Amino acid sequence: MSAVYDTIGKGYADYRKPDPRIAAAIETALGDARTVINIGAGTGSYESPRRAITPVEPSATMIAQRPAGVAKAIQGSAEHLPFPDKHFDAATAFLTTHHWTDLEAGLREMKRVTRGPCVFFDQDGATHDFWLIDYFAEARPYMRPLLNMETARAVFGDLRIVPIPIPWDCTDGFLCAYWRRPERYLEAGARGAISFFSLIDDPEPALARLKQDLADGTWAKRYGTLLGETQKDFGYRLVVAQAGR
Repeated sequence: MSAVYDTIGKGYADYRKPDPRIAAAIETALGDARTVINIGAGTGSYESPRRAITPVEPSATMIAQRPAGVAKAIQGSAEHLPFPDKHFDAATAFLTTHHWTDLEAGLREMKRVTRGPCVFFDQDGATHDFWLIDYFAEARPYMRPLLNMETARAVFGDLRIVPIPIPWDCTDGFLCAYWRRPERYLEAGARGAISFFSLIDDPEPALARLKQDLADGTWAKRYGTLLGETQKDFGYRLVVAQAGR
């Protein structure tokens, strides 16, 4: 993960602002947890001000963008957490598991240091149907669930999975956030905050086609029905596991 965001992560905090509706769902899932380890913490999105947060983040670029007043991040990886067993009330991992070098090892470490809920905001692979992928067909083979549920169940057992529809005005600029605001994908800064675009060798031809389709009405003809919707399910999920005591 560090290598990806050390390269593309500059300006990340300008576009990846936590959406309050997603944040509310995360708060509910954390229950009465007081101490929380946030793995792959990035710039601090969705870190609860009501709790004692210990952020762990591999990328120095991301750590440098954490705002003043939030918890200081420890530079480290999910696969090697420098904490004793059952040290935290809860753990979180938000849109990060696809960057881990060894998912099962990271999940086992997450479970080891936690005595309560492990809360993931993740994606189940439904981006296959997202209109943007029509412009970047070469990336379609990479479109897979971010959190492998089979692996997660092998580590944790039962999972509680809560669908999180994405509002049209989502403030957190992840891949599907701009589903009703296609012009945002033409912004270099917005793309720089979405790791998907690091999979594309040369995005310029597809971006030129998108720009032209927006200008001449082709995009509206193909996808204009989306403009009447206020939220859409693109497979984003809140996944809650219990580490156990």
